[in-house]
Amino acid sequence: MSNVEKKPGACDKTACGACSHAATCPSAHGGVPAADPNAKLKSRLGRIRRKIIVMSGKGGVGKSTVAVNLAMAAMLSGQRVGLLDVDLHGPSVPTMLGLEGQKLVGDDSGFYPVTVGGLSVLSVGFLLKNPDDPVVWRGPVKIGVIRQFIEDVNWGDLDLLVIDVPPGTGDEPLTVCQLIPDLDGAVIVTTPQKVAAVDVRKSVSFCKDLNVPVLGVVENMSGFACPKCGEITPILREGGGKKLADDMHVPFLGSIPIDPMIATSGDEGRAFVEDSGRSPAAGCFREILHNLYQG
Repeated sequence: MSNVEKKPGACDKTACGACSHAATCPSAHGGVPAADPNAKLKSRLGRIRRKIIVMSGKGGVGKSTVAVNLAMAAMLSGQRVGLLDVDLHGPSVPTMLGLEGQKLVGDDSGFYPVTVGGLSVLSVGFLLKNPDDPVVWRGPVKIGVIRQFIEDVNWGDLDLLVIDVPPGTGDEPLTVCQLIPDLDGAVIVTTPQKVAAVDVRKSVSFCKDLNVPVLGVVENMSGFACPKCGEITPILREGGGKKLADDMHVPFLGSIPIDPMIATSGDEGRAFVEDSGRSPAAGCFREILHNLYQG
């Protein structure tokens, strides 16, 4: 039978150990199909209805502020929401939500996110012995940790998972996009001036290259909201976010003015939309969330 011609890709069951398909071939496992290595990951993600990533090609544009307040605004509207902070080298979410010093707890089924007011939160900051400790990890370690954050955490049933990633188009956003193939899309954050928009455009191209839908662009720090009268006065170049969205043919979700209370709330560990719900800037966050769901 040795001279019988085999069809391309056919298996003769004689060299399973050297076969590149051994991990998934039933013949290599006594006729039983190999376990799906992503089964647990898929099971966790299957309980989350909508998953969005908040990103920017530029640092210092308020990306985490947008992520935190969109997640909190969604929770306040009655949704079951999770916030995953994968900014591994600069986790600011625990500080912005008053969760510094919190630690993860778990059981045989996995770890549990920390909760604040009904919002489920996970950050590498909960794993650090000291908040001043640097996270010195190369790419493969970071990839493994992000996978664990999704696969080994009991997120439960969520309506929305907001994922905050660090600036740029490196390991962290790439890993999230590859681990979650059914991402609903990305929210891209910029500030109005051209110097920011030039870098942020790369994030839009990154999403298009990976077939991740761009849900829209948010222009942060768009004017100054007077804390006394609420009037918004332009102090930076206007319209950079809208122009970016138009040039790249993606939706524009809205603008958020500079409001001193945004910084104050974050420093004191409170979400701005919960702390200053009636301010014009808080209304902008709610409008962006509405536009996000309308798109």
